Amino acid sequence: MSLYYRWKNFEEEEDRPEKPRRFGLTELRGPSHTLLTQNLLQDIFESMGQFVDGLKFSGGSHSLMPKSFLKQVIDMAHQHNVYVSTGDWAEHVHRKGPSAFKDYVEECKQMGFDTIELNVTSLEVPEETLLRYVKLIKSGGLKAKPQFAVKFNKSDIPSGRDRAFGAFVPPSPRSTEFVEDVDLLIRKAERCLKAGADMIMIDAEDLCKHADPVRADIIAKVIGRLGLERTMFEASNPRASEWFVKQYGPKVNLFVDHSQVMDLECLRGRNLGKNHTSVLGSSYYLF
Repeated sequence: MSLYYRWKNFEEEEDRPEKPRRFGLTELRGPSHTLLTQNLLQDIFESMGQFVDGLKFSGGSHSLMPKSFLKQVIDMAHQHNVYVSTGDWAEHVHRKGPSAFKDYVEECKQMGFDTIELNVTSLEVPEETLLRYVKLIKSGGLKAKPQFAVKFNKSDIPSGRDRAFGAFVPPSPRSTEFVEDVDLLIRKAERCLKAGADMIMIDAEDLCKHADPVRADIIAKVIGRLGLERTMFEASNPRASEWFVKQYGPKVNLFVDHSQVMDLECLRGRNLGKNHTSVLGSSYYLF
C-alpha cells in the first residue's frame, strides 16, 4: 500500500485499489475558465497525484493551446498514471462534415488523449449517429464517455404516437424548451454502454448545481440502472462531493475542480461530520 494511504481510515471492505482504478475515480477539471499553468498541474500531480485518476480539458480549451504545450501536459499526466480526456469539443467537429469526426479521433490518439467525451446535449445528433461516434472512438483505440444532462430538448423526446412501420415522419422544428426525462437519459445511456462506451458522465445541471436540495431521486435511479462503476457525476461544489460520498461511499466516481481534490480524498477516507469545511483551510484555495 502506498505511503499516501497510511493516514487514511478506510474500512477494509470499502477501500479502493491502487491506480489505475475502475471505481472511486477522481477526475480533475483542467484549463477552462481559469488558467491552470503547466507548473501548477505539475505541483498537483506531484503532491496529490495518487488521488487524481483523470484530467479533463473542459470547454474545448485544448483546441486553443499550442500542440507542443498540450503534448507536454498530456505526457506529464501519463507520467503520474493520470488519463486525459478531451472534454466536450466533439460538437464543433462533427459540423465540418461526415469524415471530420474520424479525423478528430485519429488526431486525439496521436496527441496522446485516452478518452473522448461526447456532450450529447451540445451534439444535437440522432441517436444512431451518437452510437456510431462511440464505435468510431472505440475502433480508434480510445475510451468513449458520453455526457448526459437530465433535461432534453423537447424536440428530441419521442412523441409515443402510433404510426405504421416505415411511415414518413416529417421533421419537427427545433424547440427552445427543455424537459426533464430521466428515463430517456437512462435508455440512451444504456444503448451507449452496449455500443462500447466505457463510462457515462452525468452533468451537474439541475442535479446538484442549481438544485436545492440535491435531486437524490434522479441520482438513485441512474445509479440503480447503470451501476456505480459505469457512471461519473459532476460535483459542482464541495457540498455536492460530500453528499455523494456520504450517500454512495468512496467508490463513487466524481468530476471535480482542482481545488476540491484533497478535500474529496479526505471525505472518501474519513467521516468528517455534517459541518465539514475545507480540511486544509482557505490557503489551499489560493491555487
